[in-house]
Amino acid sequence: MNKGADILVAALENEGVERIFGIPGEENLDVVESIRKSSIQLVLTRHEQAAAFMAATYGRLTGKPGVCITTLGPGALNLTTGAAYALLGAMPMVMITGQKGVLSSRQARFQIVDVVAAMRPLTKLSRQIVSPNTIPTLVREAFRIAEEERPGPVHLELPEDIAGEECEHIALVPPHLLELPIANTEAIIRASNLITSAKAPLLMLGAAASRPRSTSDLAQFVLRTRIPYFTTQMGKGTVPGGTELYIGTAALSERDYVHDAIERADLIVTIGHDTIEKPPFIMGKGGPKVVHVGYQPATVEQVYFPQAEVIGDIGPSLRLLADHVAGKIPNAQALLPLREPILGHIMERATEDRFTPQRIVHDVRKVMPEDGIVALDNGMYKIWFARNYRTLLANSLLLDNALATMGAGLPSAMMAAMLYPNSRVLAVCGDGGFMMNSQELETAVRLKLNLVVLILEDSAYGMIRWKQAVDHFPDFGLTFGNPDFVRYAESYGAKGSRIESTEAIIPTLERAFAGGGVHLVVVPIDYTENKRVLVDELREKVQQIDVS
Repeated sequence: MNKGADILVAALENEGVERIFGIPGEENLDVVESIRKSSIQLVLTRHEQAAAFMAATYGRLTGKPGVCITTLGPGALNLTTGAAYALLGAMPMVMITGQKGVLSSRQARFQIVDVVAAMRPLTKLSRQIVSPNTIPTLVREAFRIAEEERPGPVHLELPEDIAGEECEHIALVPPHLLELPIANTEAIIRASNLITSAKAPLLMLGAAASRPRSTSDLAQFVLRTRIPYFTTQMGKGTVPGGTELYIGTAALSERDYVHDAIERADLIVTIGHDTIEKPPFIMGKGGPKVVHVGYQPATVEQVYFPQAEVIGDIGPSLRLLADHVAGKIPNAQALLPLREPILGHIMERATEDRFTPQRIVHDVRKVMPEDGIVALDNGMYKIWFARNYRTLLANSLLLDNALATMGAGLPSAMMAAMLYPNSRVLAVCGDGGFMMNSQELETAVRLKLNLVVLILEDSAYGMIRWKQAVDHFPDFGLTFGNPDFVRYAESYGAKGSRIESTEAIIPTLERAFAGGGVHLVVVPIDYTENKRVLVDELREKVQQIDVS
């Protein structure tokens, strides 16, 4: 005889699940025992939120749903931030939570929260399992829905009495390939006509372009059309940033140097743009026309209303579109002369002898090989990495420009280190975001990961403090004290280093990677550049344009 928990774990194995992240509770003990007897590794974390971030990042990097598990009530509710992270970021994930028995109520309402209802607005599907017989179907449905476009999280609640209920063998539902349609011929022709007649075309690569299934076709499209391109923050790396057609990343919505090209374009072909990201540019009267190429129709917003759409599996659709336009775009490179001035401005002051964001980004790029992965937490430095860090491969800069939550950087980097043990992986965190999930250092050490964590220390919630200053509010309420991070890391069994001079940034990071294991590196950061560049310099740039 099997238990419901055995059926669940067998169904997960049937889906190819190799790891489950989380913190089980009393209500999951049958499931834990079934996992123990299975081929699946249980990765115990120190907080449920970290488990969700790790599972979501697994989905982001592989295209297959990551899985996390928690108990009922407080444990389940600790997944909500991770659920929103996966929902807004389009990362496939399956969350399994426990619950008290539903066939009887021996503990009254103790710890009982309607988690299914709480998860409904944060997931693509939220269901309670009420019979072992339905488990194979519900698990297959959960994985299918999590993975299909637009990917995201699915929640299944397994009450402890259903998990422990004995049952006969129940046949599993075999997985099947996820097939996506290709854009129709009429749409391809409409888009082709706009592209070939454009006087100053520009490509934009967005978040959905970074799906593992589409990146090679996307790179070929850029090379065949020879149109210069820019990226959104989450679209970085979808085409190698070293190509001579890369013209920048839109880390801001307007007024940055890359917007010189955007504003002069008469047509922008957006590939994989998801309006869940902070707008990379704002459409308006007199602005460029837009062709939207995506897995799904555009979400029309006040700032985004494309004139034509190419909807379907992005890779094959781009192949068809390239067949129609390759060699037929007379003005393909009209905007390319803007490339060098734009990139030149962005790289200014990158080697100054100060702990500026530009210097830190520059030196991090020097120590990261082509296949190295940088995982960012959320803070002011994210804008600088998005703007200045040149990516050479897809998903080699993991940042969140959707929910933009603090606390995700370390768990995301840990997942990357698990998936790619032979690549250099660097977590970049502000001191505020790091401390939100810093306990996961113990998890990283226990898992024997090779991981370097770079903490940018300013003893403040720096981005909000910057906004406070820009809006002319008094400096108030956003500073804090920190532990001795080196000793803090050592208390977990990790290594720790503190950088005292700019000349030490590269050699300290090199030693940290060479030494293996988990190594935390602390560096001070000078955020005076935030106002000088991102406010004063860009405001002066706009004034100069207005005068001319």
